[in-house]
Amino acid sequence: MRRLNIIFIMLVAPIFCMAQERLNLDECIELAKNNNKRIEASDFRVESAKYEKRATLFNYFPTFAVTGNTLYSTAEGALGFEGGILPVIGTDGTPTGAGAYFPGIDINYDVDWVYCAGVQFKQPVFMGGKIIAGHKMGKLGVSMALQNRRLTECEVIFETAQAYANVVRASEMRKVAAAYNKQLVELKRSIDKAFDRGVKPRNEVLKVEVKLNESELNMRRAENALRLETMNLCHYIGYPLTTQISIDNNIFATHYDNATADISMRPEAQLLSQKSEFMRQKANVARGEMLPQIGVIGEYGYMNGLQFNGDKLFNDWNFAVGIQMSIPIFNVGSQSKYRSAQMQYRQSKAEKSEKLELMKLEVMQAINNLEEAAYELRLAESSSVSASENLRVSSSQYAVGKESLSDHLEAQTLWLQAEQTLVDAKINRFLRLLDYKKKSGTLN
Repeated sequence: MRRLNIIFIMLVAPIFCMAQERLNLDECIELAKNNNKRIEASDFRVESAKYEKRATLFNYFPTFAVTGNTLYSTAEGALGFEGGILPVIGTDGTPTGAGAYFPGIDINYDVDWVYCAGVQFKQPVFMGGKIIAGHKMGKLGVSMALQNRRLTECEVIFETAQAYANVVRASEMRKVAAAYNKQLVELKRSIDKAFDRGVKPRNEVLKVEVKLNESELNMRRAENALRLETMNLCHYIGYPLTTQISIDNNIFATHYDNATADISMRPEAQLLSQKSEFMRQKANVARGEMLPQIGVIGEYGYMNGLQFNGDKLFNDWNFAVGIQMSIPIFNVGSQSKYRSAQMQYRQSKAEKSEKLELMKLEVMQAINNLEEAAYELRLAESSSVSASENLRVSSSQYAVGKESLSDHLEAQTLWLQAEQTLVDAKINRFLRLLDYKKKSGTLN
């Protein structure tokens, strides 16, 4: 057995003797956030939403464009009036008897090539409320993207903290297994001496050996569990899986006595409210399609073409300004879009009401679970104290021959179970607290 212990220590010792990086929970969470691709994608979504918001803001301002058109036509023709003597009308509206000569008119026109180029601007004045509603949608889009990022960050924190807690659990279970193994080793040494002196029978030596073999196996399992949970934590924080790290077991000191059923800070709750308002503004945009739209349009440019009697009618720079108005009279498509947007808004309000109720139930359940975990921890602490005292008394009585080996081994087993239950209760309380913070929106 001693030879097995030496071999086991030689195999395990190099793993833990290597230089290790020590990390606490906050440092692991920060590493996870910095290396998580989902958070990086959320950052890009936030930046995209900001650009979309900026685009809606520019709808308030005029747009400028360089325009150009060209036209070729073979259309041509002439317009003429014959000349002659025309009567002269006096101021009293009666002919004076005199006449005036009119030489006549002979006009030839030829369209040929006509082209123009210039700078055009358009300034919206009233667009049925579409611009205002669109800008509000842009701001809501940024807020929703930020809440989505916060939700993603919350999930990353939750997953990383769970992985950290599992490493703490495995580490504490290894300590308990090592302490139990140490008790059995000491007992085995004492039994061997008694057997050599002929005080103890052979079957008691075998009983202790069986328990010691079980303890060695449990220690190996604890080592494997710790190694696997550490690799899992390395995955979340962005380290290579073979990185040797150690952690602080400070999560046991975490206390939280202000649990409330408030869900106003929860990202999902805020997203529901923002989505409902987004749908309302979408309906306003659809309604704007059915309202009059007014804008100012202007252009400064050069125009060339349209010949009259061999001379070009247009061949100069000019400026033009006007008002553009559009009043919808009958558009079934726009009405259908508006009604569809209204139904989507009502749907979002109904979903918001239902999901908020479910979130309140979730947080209430989380509070109940947290209270049960705290009560379970108090019982486990009490059981641990009792089991430790029972083991102390059993050791004293066994040493003076007042207790059998079976009873003493049972006392050690009870101590082991109590310590393992205590570790599970501590970790369970931490995980319940983590779950409550996530469901109440206070995790990050």
